[in-house]
Amino acid sequence: QVQLQESGPGLVKPSQMLSLACTVSGGAITTNGYAWGWIRQAPGKGLEWMGAIKYDGTTDVTPLFKSRASIFWDTSKNQFSLHLSSVTPEDTAVYYCARVIPYGLDAWGQGALVTVSS
Repeated sequence: QVQLQESGPGLVKPSQMLSLACTVSGGAITTNGYAWGWIRQAPGKGLEWMGAIKYDGTTDVTPLFKSRASIFWDTSKNQFSLHLSSVTPEDTAVYYCARVIPYGLDAWGQGALVTVSS
């Protein structure tokens, strides 16, 4: 059974970069057919899809975040990461990583709260 775990700083200052990692166990992130995504949920708001990295290393970031976000991986650690630059308090959210299958998301991390504040 695949498991995902987010890690990273819980507090980031405005204008700095938010960096999160997702460590995957129980399956290789290079397994054909899967993608690995990032989703966030700001306080009082719905889930917001940010983007994903596929099993072959190609990435797809939602236009809303394209100018600020990058997703990359470290296959030696079976880990993929999110960098979000120039953060503002509006980027305060719980950030989730998840495994993407053709018709949805079938495994989630527990979520990591990131607060943007000075």
